[in-house]
Amino acid sequence: GGNLVFWGGREGYQTLLNTDVKREIDHLAAFLKMCVDYKKKIGDTSQCLIEPKPREPMKHQYDYDAQTVIGFLKTYNLDGDFKLNIEPNHTTLAGHDYEHDILMASKLGFLGSVDANTGDPLLGWDTDQFPMDVKKTTMAMKVVIEQGGLAPGGLNFDCKLRRESSDIADMFIAHIGAMDAFARGLRNAARIISDGKLPKMVAQRYSSFDTTALGKRIEEGKATLEECEEYAKKEGEPVPKSGQQELYEMVFNHYV
Repeated sequence: GGNLVFWGGREGYQTLLNTDVKREIDHLAAFLKMCVDYKKKIGDTSQCLIEPKPREPMKHQYDYDAQTVIGFLKTYNLDGDFKLNIEPNHTTLAGHDYEHDILMASKLGFLGSVDANTGDPLLGWDTDQFPMDVKKTTMAMKVVIEQGGLAPGGLNFDCKLRRESSDIADMFIAHIGAMDAFARGLRNAARIISDGKLPKMVAQRYSSFDTTALGKRIEEGKATLEECEEYAKKEGEPVPKSGQQELYEMVFNHYV
């Protein structure tokens, strides 16, 4: 296939009393470097992916979430060899929204593929449910469109029926319903992007970084702390501006 997924389900600890964390993380990096070297040796051109998960079976896993894994890859100079396979159920186990790791991985240039399942936010384990929440699939597909696609990755249903769903028909219903949820999410996301209303609202919220000299210098990495102090003294106390969360949610609802 076009992707090789590494899931470190046992790369972590149950107690720190018997664990040398630095050595274990070093060993994990050494193992991944061996895999990269062997892959090159045999001429395999597959994309290597790491799948973050915060816990289960270990109490704490070293590949906790997207940003943790990206930091690990950069620390050990593996960021040119690996991207991420995001499973949103793992993301919610880490205390984030369904779409959080998909977004963070994409914005930092590491989104390779998605195991498109979901979980029950009231449970503390990996339930691998079929995704049926159109709002969540809309948010996920918006990221995919903005990234320009997932190839050679894609959407994979790493899902299971609920224990009470015992009819053969339930298997078909689950797959069809989840695929339909993502298809609707794709259509919704395309409308959000093409209409431009939400993107313009977000751009307006950060417009001072485009329209002021200091804002531009901050984004370019050229501003100093002294400049910021001088600006604050000159401009005085800032006037609070509403984040308008409810307005954003209302506009988003228009598309779903």
